[in-house]
Amino acid sequence: MTLIQSGEPKGSLLVQIRKIKGETNMPSQSIFDMKVSKVYPLLLQKVVRKGRTKEELDAVIAWLTGYDMKKVNQDMTYGSFFENAPIMNSRASLIKGKICGIAVESIEDPLMQKIRWLDRLVDELAKGKPLNKILR
Repeated sequence: MTLIQSGEPKGSLLVQIRKIKGETNMPSQSIFDMKVSKVYPLLLQKVVRKGRTKEELDAVIAWLTGYDMKKVNQDMTYGSFFENAPIMNSRASLIKGKICGIAVESIEDPLMQKIRWLDRLVDELAKGKPLNKILR
């Protein structure tokens, strides 16, 4: 896997954010501390670029976290977004696969695992997997 100067995988969410902000040589900011208002547009951009819709992305987020994205405080940190999720789906543990070369089922930090679960679902959506198959 190609690494950039910050030590993160080339296609990671943090790298994408830094490129948008012109900060490719900045120290790493924890994904936990980023605002939902910075992360959500990147997730949306990824799925729309692949021909999917905002409604489908919002359905995936609602299935995993219980959030209605129309009512989410966009100034909340991404860590708080997952820590305070109305209800994490009990079937989320069925989410398998790799994100940045790491199996989501093997991630030990519970908060990071939740974040990576969503990353995995968004990847599946962007790759054209039917919504009914994504929402296990």
